[in-house]
Amino acid sequence: MLYAVFCYNQEDVTANWTKDEDDKVMRDLAAVQRKYGDAGKLGPVARLLPTTAATTLRHAVGETVVIDGPFAETKEQLLGFYVVDCASLDEALDFARELSAANPADGSYEIRPLAIYKPSEFPS
Repeated sequence: MLYAVFCYNQEDVTANWTKDEDDKVMRDLAAVQRKYGDAGKLGPVARLLPTTAATTLRHAVGETVVIDGPFAETKEQLLGFYVVDCASLDEALDFARELSAANPADGSYEIRPLAIYKPSEFPS
């Protein structure tokens, strides 16, 4: 089963890390990535740019509006995600626990099973 692991944290905290602090976190996360990559279980990984670089397209009541910035006002922002191939939710949770241990900032990891969408499999 493929799982998406979404990484949330307080952007104002992670944005204030020194280069050395950020480099250490990236090295520690890379060690977790290598472990799962070497086992053939790691799919795409993305680190998102800050929410100040976000644009949101919102559709409501028949009108579409494009606004600068993220959609929601929240304490934690989505900072990145992983796609992992795990035998069970427990294995996906183990992966998220390892990411959490590698990251010194408080945050959360949301784990969701993925359904693959292949438009080519649907007739037009």
